[in-house]
Amino acid sequence: MTAETPRVVLPSAGLAATPQDLGHAPAAPPARGIKRTRAGELWAAAGFFAVILLLLLIFILENTQRVSISYLGVHLHAPLGVAVLTAAVLLAAIPGTWRIIQLRRAARRHRHATAK
Repeated sequence: MTAETPRVVLPSAGLAATPQDLGHAPAAPPARGIKRTRAGELWAAAGFFAVILLLLLIFILENTQRVSISYLGVHLHAPLGVAVLTAAVLLAAIPGTWRIIQLRRAARRHRHATAK
């Protein structure tokens, strides 16, 4: 003999629902698995950045043609891969530096506001 789960009719929808649908079900047992740790996350990040560095190294090694670079009166000769990566790093550093300055100013204002 099997016990059937009682059903409740929801007046607004006219649908039958089980107590589990209404949120009256007991909590599910915690999922068993591998617990995340900082060391594990560090290893995952290290692996990710190792792959990125490998891809950058391949990019540099495949783009070894020397190019002439002129900027504000400075004239250089460098491999294309190195020149492109240097430009990308410098372009990323400008907004990154500006964001750090914004965050420091906001933190300083917050410290002064809470100190008063």
